[in-house]
Amino acid sequence: MKNIINDMNSDLKNAAILVVDDELANVRLIEKILAAKGYTNVISTQDSLQVLSLYQQQNSDLILLDLDMPRLDGYGVMDQLNKLTENAPPILILTAQHMQSYRQRALDNGARDYVTKPFDVEELISRVRNLLEVQMAHKYMRAQNEILEQKVRKRTHAIRETRLQVVRHLGRAAEYRDNETGLHIIRMSNMAALLARAIDMPDYECDLLLNASPMHDIGKIGIPDNILLKPGKLEHDEWKIMQTHAQIGADILAGDDSDLMLMAHDIALTHHEKWNGSGYPNGLKGEEIPLVGRITAIADVFDALTSERPYKKAWSVEKTMDFIKDESGQHFDPQLVELLIENLSQIIDIKDKYAEPEST
Repeated sequence: MKNIINDMNSDLKNAAILVVDDELANVRLIEKILAAKGYTNVISTQDSLQVLSLYQQQNSDLILLDLDMPRLDGYGVMDQLNKLTENAPPILILTAQHMQSYRQRALDNGARDYVTKPFDVEELISRVRNLLEVQMAHKYMRAQNEILEQKVRKRTHAIRETRLQVVRHLGRAAEYRDNETGLHIIRMSNMAALLARAIDMPDYECDLLLNASPMHDIGKIGIPDNILLKPGKLEHDEWKIMQTHAQIGADILAGDDSDLMLMAHDIALTHHEKWNGSGYPNGLKGEEIPLVGRITAIADVFDALTSERPYKKAWSVEKTMDFIKDESGQHFDPQLVELLIENLSQIIDIKDKYAEPEST
């Protein structure tokens, strides 16, 4: 406690004080009084038009201000300071004006205290000290609040990163069932984010899509291996079971109200819906399908077709694009097909950047 008090006393003596009076004799007297009491950071001006720039340079903690000055009076100075900042420093009026109307107007304009000339030196010093103590306490509290806010931001960022790591691992958990590297979800999520940016989706939502789309097939966790990994075409009953992974995934992701998990839920549920209404699980059609589901669908199909899996060979980009073009307006949103064509070189860059290792 003693150290804190010593620090506060030291801060008071080092506080930035600005003296404003058009009379040089008054300025010199106040400077002398303050110096005698140990105040070391005092600057002054006789030109009231300089107050704003001097305050900004010094970041003044207290302003001793005369009222009757040429060019710009004390009221005008206070108006400028009030317009400049919400945290204007305390102002102590030093004036020869004794009338109550002057005092009231000054206090209404933001002055914290009012002393008339001629003044008692000890009274002036007491008022200066009192105002500075309040100002230093406010600055201390603002500094502590900023430190707390920084800690909160840092902690929030850490929590967000932890959540994203969990999300990514959750997405890869499903991918490991039929793709050991998990690179498919990295490729398709980056492709999806690229298409989202191309369609002018807000940056925040693009970032959500990048991190939510890897969970699109989380429902595959509930599909038996003999169906999920079966080479060749599935039987009718097997296909019906495979289709349940969309609803399973949505059920897994339900119950969280964060933006990320809400989007992941929508993607898991709708990324197998088709533009013409022939998709599953709910037969949604056209713009009934959430945009993030439509984007994920085309990114997922492009990467799945151009990638090798245990049950299929990789298609060429040319063959894949021919298929996607043929399915424009059927499986896929026609606008997204056009954007995929326009951004194909960047899509291929993503495919190459996150290519499967040669040994696989």
